[in-house]
Order: sequence, then C-alpha cells, then structure tokens
Amino acid sequence: MEDIFMENKKLFSAKTAAVIVLGSAVMFTLMRFAAIPSGIPDTTFNPAPAVVSVLAVLFGPIAGFFIAFIGHTLTDLSWGSLWWSWIIADAFYGLLSGLSWKRYRVDEGIFDVRSFLLFNGVQIAANAIAWGGIAPVLDVIIYRESLDTPFLQGLVAGGLNSLVVLVLGSLLMFGYSKTRVKTRGLNMEQSADKKRHT
Repeated sequence: MEDIFMENKKLFSAKTAAVIVLGSAVMFTLMRFAAIPSGIPDTTFNPAPAVVSVLAVLFGPIAGFFIAFIGHTLTDLSWGSLWWSWIIADAFYGLLSGLSWKRYRVDEGIFDVRSFLLFNGVQIAANAIAWGGIAPVLDVIIYRESLDTPFLQGLVAGGLNSLVVLVLGSLLMFGYSKTRVKTRGLNMEQSADKKRHT
C-alpha cells in the first residue's frame, strides 16, 4: 500500500503547477501584509515560511523552490527593488524543505512524533543553510555588504523562520493529516455501502 502511495507522488504535475501559483500568491500576501518588523533592519516575523514548508512537504522540492522564489520576488517587486540574495536563499529553503517529501505519510492521515521531528529537523537545517549561509554570503558577494550585518540578519531571519514553522507549520501539517483521516474514513464507508447494495 505504501509503495503504491509513493509511486503516486509525482515530482511535477498539473496539480503541482496550480499549487505553485496559489502558494506563491499566498506567500506574497503573507510577506507583504502580515509581516511584523523584528527590530533588526530588513528582517520580519511572518507566517510565510510555514506555508512554504508545508507545501514543499506535500508537493515536493520543485513546488517548494518555485513557491518561495516567485512569492519572494513578487514581494520585493511590490516594494520597488529585487534583493536577489534573499530571493535565492528563500528559493533554496523551499527546495531543501521538500527534499524529504516522500518520507512523510501525511496523505494517509499520519503526522506522528516521528513525522514532527523529521519535519522540524529538516526545516531547522534548511533555515540554517539558507539564512546562515546562502543569504549572508550572497549579500557580501553581490552587494558588497560588510560581514557583520548580513550574518546578524541571517541569524535573526533563520531563527524567526524556524520558530514560526515549528509552531504554525507543525499545526498545519497536523490539521491537514486529520482531514485526510476523515477523507479516508468517508471513502471506506462509501465502499462498504456499495458492497452492501450490490
């Protein structure tokens, strides 16, 4: 049963393309209108990373990459300038978050302690790589920033993102798994009714 489930999880499909469009729009909305300044220049606390993480887990690394890339690009455009180092870092965060997508069974209604630990271990590692490495290094290379500010911003951004994914992302994953349990239960009941009436 699990093998069949895994085979049905395609890396890219029409459904994935639709999720990328919708997810990018949601990310833009959250980054643009639900962001709270952190007190450190150009860093905010917002729920967008949780959405990226969950969609990357459900639809794979390609979806995660493009949702984060497009969503962040649209947000920067709305402010009037593109900050490529952070756009690229966000895109890689989405990609890294989705690399373990086939190891979850959330579509079967399962988000247990093991899944929780995997989900958050991956997202914390992805945040550390994206914001502790990619973003500040590219800030220095592309924009000739001094070493101190980009790494402080990256540390704050990565920490805040990890926190929001730990809380909100985990709740979204758990909630989604519960809807799958209900759906599976309804399908089983419908199958049983059909057998009784044949």
